[in-house]
Formats: sequence, C-alpha cells, structure tokens
Amino acid sequence: MTFNTRYWPIAALLAAVPVTLGAQPVETPGVTAPLTPAQILRNYPPDALSGAAVDKPVVLKSQGGIAVRVVKLAEGLSHPDGLVFLPDGRTMLLTERGGQLRVVRDGVLDPTPVAGLPALNNVGIGGLHDIVLHPDFARNKLLYVSYTKEVKPRLATTLAVARARFEQGRLTAVQDILVAEAWESPLGTYAGRMVFGPDGMLYISVGDRDGTTASDQSSARPQAQALNSHIGKILRVRDDGSVPPDNPFVGKAGALPEIYSYGHRNVYGMAWDPKTGVMWASEFGPAGGDEINKILPGHNYGWPLVSLGRHYSGSLVSDQPFHRDGMDDPMYFWNPNFNPENMFFYTGDKFPQLQGSLIVAGANTRKIAQMTIRGDFIRQGDTMLTELGVRFRDIRQGPDGNIYVLTEGRLRGPKDTDGMLLRIEPAPAPAGKPD
Repeated sequence: MTFNTRYWPIAALLAAVPVTLGAQPVETPGVTAPLTPAQILRNYPPDALSGAAVDKPVVLKSQGGIAVRVVKLAEGLSHPDGLVFLPDGRTMLLTERGGQLRVVRDGVLDPTPVAGLPALNNVGIGGLHDIVLHPDFARNKLLYVSYTKEVKPRLATTLAVARARFEQGRLTAVQDILVAEAWESPLGTYAGRMVFGPDGMLYISVGDRDGTTASDQSSARPQAQALNSHIGKILRVRDDGSVPPDNPFVGKAGALPEIYSYGHRNVYGMAWDPKTGVMWASEFGPAGGDEINKILPGHNYGWPLVSLGRHYSGSLVSDQPFHRDGMDDPMYFWNPNFNPENMFFYTGDKFPQLQGSLIVAGANTRKIAQMTIRGDFIRQGDTMLTELGVRFRDIRQGPDGNIYVLTEGRLRGPKDTDGMLLRIEPAPAPAGKPD
C-alpha cells in the first residue's frame, strides 16, 4: 500500500503554525513568495574546488595514536551524501546531492550515472539525499532513495522517499512510498537519513525545513512540536510506506501515524547498538547544541522549546535551554559544536581500538570521532583525519571491516566536484630495522 500525502494549501499550513504573541506574520522564502534571484544565486554559488585532495594513499595518525592509511577510491563527486554496499561485496552505490546516483565497482567509479531517478529540486541543500537497500535486496533488488520534491519550481518543497528496483545499472518501477507533510522553504534543510531497523521497519529522519535561520521567527521551527506535521521528526514505516499498527501515535486524533519520535532539529545519523538493540541518533543544533539522543517511541526531544544552541541571529533558542518536563534531555551534547553527520557502531576486526564504539562523521569540524557508550553515559574518545581539511558527510563500515567515508569541501554548490569516497584502513606495520 502506498502512503499518499495530504496536500495542505500553503496558506492553511502557515495559518496553523503558532507564532510568538504580537509577532509580525512570518515571511518564508519560497513559500509566501517565490525565491528571488539573489536568494537563488546564494544557493548556486560559483563552482569551487576546496578541501585537501588525497591523490595517493597517505598514512595518518589519530589523536589517540591509531595509524591509519587513507585511500581515495573516487573523486570528482558533487556533495556525496549516502553510501551502500551491495551483497556481491564488489559494488557500492552512492548519491550525489546535485541529483546523481553513482556506481563504484572494484574500487573504480563508473563514469555513467544510474538512470531512472525521480525529478528533484536541488536548490540550496536540497536534492538527492540518502540511499538504503531493502533487507531482502539480494532477492528483490529493491532500494530506497530520499530526495527533495517540489510543488513547482522555486516554491515549497518537501522530503520524499522513492522505492525502485536496481537492475542492469538502472532504476525501474520507481514509486514514491512517502511524501512528507513538510512542505516549506526550498532554502530549508531536509535531513533524509534512512535506515532499516532490526524490526524490518524503515526509519526516516525529516529535518527542520527552516528557510529563515537568520531570523528569530520561523514558520517551520514550531512544527517540530506539532503532531500534524512531519517536520522535525523520525518516521517509521513498512517497506511499502504503509504504517505499522504499533507506531506510537496510531489512532491519536490529529497526529500523523508515521511519526516515531518528535522535537528534533536535523537528524543526520541513526544507528542501533548491536549489543543492546538501542537506537541512537545524532542531531544538528543551530549555532551550538549538537546532540546524541537515545531514541524511544513517542518521545519528545525538545526542539525548539529546549536547545543548548542559539539562533544564527545570536539570541537564545529557548528560555529553558537545559530541560522541560516531558521532554528527553540529550544523552550527549557538544560544546563547542561538532556538526554530527551519519554514524555507525564499529563491529569489525581491522581496528581493535574502535571495537564496539559509535563512530561519528563531523561536517564543518572536519573530523571523525569515536564515542564510547556505557549504559546512558557517553563520552568522546579518539578523533582522526582533521589533516584532510574536508567535511565528512556519510560514514559506513564496509564488509571488509574497513571504514568508508564520503567528503565535500563546502556546504553549498550543487555543481561542485571536489567530493571524494575514501577508504580508511589500518596502516601497514613499519618494516623492521636491519640488524
């Protein structure tokens, strides 16, 4: 069964959003009026090649002394954001945010993108986001991509998830299984991280969709607390987009049944601890307030009523930044910020020092961090790869036990071609000294 969105008129959507008493109506770029040429230009800046390229394999040391060898597998990518390994052990698929799906086979990037993607909007940081395989991909060849869907060019966009069959190097039977109730400014963020849980359900993060981050007022921000909106939520659906009957808000009047947890800003990482079965998520704060949360069904994680960050104007997000009753406090927050992207629990044998740790990619901080978890206690341990000077977007453990990362040089610029796919492997032991 396909989940069909309920298209609300934009005016009705804005009327339903609570605003501060006495505040002026919120002007939202791309919603209350089309984007201006200046706004579009800012989000399509001139091409740039920034960040340190890894031309040849390089040996580096983490802050804790782990010697790693960094090998470039692909370059010339445009803001790569999602990565999966196919069951054959030879093939990877990765997304480029500008709107391309690429194949890497035996460590070599296929120059021809995969055909068959749905039409998408790549203004700002919109475009093609994550990719995940169906748990039974080896048999059914089904995969899922999250992407930016538009009503019409330069006016109101949302996050959508499409399911497709990957056959003979192209996508077929492409069908939206979810179109989020998150229609907002094309200048807003989308999140779009996806993961299948141990229960076989597909979990999807929907971002804050805030296109007015420089302002203290926002039409999108309050919707993270509203159960009739998908903004600022983690969703849980079956593999066809239908709603599991045990979702926490099924049957609740006025609540969208796909919602699993709410009160999030931008969740870019989700992972299950293989030892405990607990779900964890990394979350971008605004100016500060980056978090790691333990995700529980039906729980409220506070945004924007509780946040340790500030608006980009400099003012506090919340007058109660540390705690409100009925809302979950973060298990860990960074100060200064970290910009956490995707993450995973390391279970391989190549890096014994990382065994069982949560490994998190950092975007603007341009590093990878090891987080150790003991019950509800989290601390940051080792960090690595700061020397490369690149933003890390996605990070995965490969079937070989090595670590694979996607990089970019800057946040915006859908025609940039400075992204890379890197493999992190143990550095070879130094040759013994002659007698």
